[in-house]
Amino acid sequence: MQVDRQLGLISGAEYYDSPNQDERPDVEDISGIVIHNISLPPGEFGGGWIDDLFLNKLDSHAHPYFEKIADLKVSAHILIRRNGDIIQYVPFHQRAWHAGMSCWDDRECCNDFTIGIELEGCDEQTFEDIQYTNLVLTVQALIKAYPKLSVDRITGHSDIASGRKTDPGPYFDWSSFKAALA
Repeated sequence: MQVDRQLGLISGAEYYDSPNQDERPDVEDISGIVIHNISLPPGEFGGGWIDDLFLNKLDSHAHPYFEKIADLKVSAHILIRRNGDIIQYVPFHQRAWHAGMSCWDDRECCNDFTIGIELEGCDEQTFEDIQYTNLVLTVQALIKAYPKLSVDRITGHSDIASGRKTDPGPYFDWSSFKAALA
């Protein structure tokens, strides 16, 4: 797996172009990775609801929960599904809208300088081994492509949006993940 810096795309991923992106203030300042979890509807896996959300195509009538979120304009750079499939929605040199109000190392607006990676999952269940495997491969490729990234520059959404977000949640195995990166 490798990143084409000119295109901002990672090999091995299917690409869906999200409209929820814009230019980064400084393309050379890609200096953090934020890990998230997402399931739509909450606690349910599979289907195309996450794609629909990130592509602004979510049918608000398809599920009662969707009425609350159908108008959100959000995205991530990468989604790793339960079966290990990798979907990319935003080129890495572009700003994905994944972190919202956030602060990391006294810097606000974390979307400006981070890459957002979503794992299909939730706070109440463990993640699949294949998701960790593909997360490690993805992060290794990103670290190789962007010199300001490192194992020490990976955090959870809950860490940069404390009190507002809980993901990737208590079932995300940080120690095994970081050990696999070493």
